[in-house]
Amino acid sequence: MNTADLIWLNGEFVAWEDAKVHVLTHALHYGTGVFEGIRAYETERGPAVFRHQDHIKRLEASAKLYYMELPFSKAQFREATHELIGRNGFKSCYVRPLVWRGYGPMGLNPLDNPVEAMVAVWEWGAYLGEEGKRDGVRARVSSYRRISADSLIPHSKASGQYLNSVLAKIESTKAGYEEAILLDDKGRVSEGTGENVFVVKEGVIYTPPQTAGILDGINRKSCIQIARDLGFELIERDIARAELALADEVFLTGTAAELTPLREIDDIQIGEGIPGPITRQIQQLFDDALHGRAAQYAEWLDLVPVPSQT
Repeated sequence: MNTADLIWLNGEFVAWEDAKVHVLTHALHYGTGVFEGIRAYETERGPAVFRHQDHIKRLEASAKLYYMELPFSKAQFREATHELIGRNGFKSCYVRPLVWRGYGPMGLNPLDNPVEAMVAVWEWGAYLGEEGKRDGVRARVSSYRRISADSLIPHSKASGQYLNSVLAKIESTKAGYEEAILLDDKGRVSEGTGENVFVVKEGVIYTPPQTAGILDGINRKSCIQIARDLGFELIERDIARAELALADEVFLTGTAAELTPLREIDDIQIGEGIPGPITRQIQQLFDDALHGRAAQYAEWLDLVPVPSQT
């Protein structure tokens, strides 16, 4: 990780190495935090945060589901992120807001613990690698099932819930794969460890619905709109495990992974074993949207004010 100079912590800009919390912080013990993964991209008009307002709204929604109120307004989070990117001098970066239950009473009831917040930024390449974006990655279906709404809240991007993805990621990595696909509690395709899943068959695109235990991804929404704008039929429905291997194309979307094709699942080649034409078409327009080259999606970009040098 390429570190930055500053982190925004509870309303103050502090040095990266000084952004610390107490060891008895509630979230450290019980996972009571929510976060977002956001990216800012270099564009011809300067740095721009992709779908910034949508991410902040989802952060607020995640906190609400765990009985937390944001300790700062959505506007303050946005302004802090802009200033943080500017102060660190980044043209493009990953953005991580985090809201958590802090140091206070110890125990499972967190309601008397203070709610704290921070935003960090750092330079970070494609999560599954530039080669993965270009050539596709290998994945396996995890032995771990995606958390169920009967136990936790898949719609919330909550810190503790990611132990589910951590186990699946470790399992797939140790077995020699780049990624894992989790099934839901009924054995249907849910999502990757940090990505939503899309399957292409005979020219039609399918993606698991929100009832399959997925996180309602911001990039998922973006690629759904892009696919439909390109004239493709896209259907949200339950997907059986076997449909992954029998698909013509499969791709993953997420803020960290952006759009990454899948070339193999469980040692079975998908289609021709290379990213397919529909995947490539969506990937290209999506990449254009991220970098400000697609005028029709300009509203998705939140331009970062560049401080005056005079």
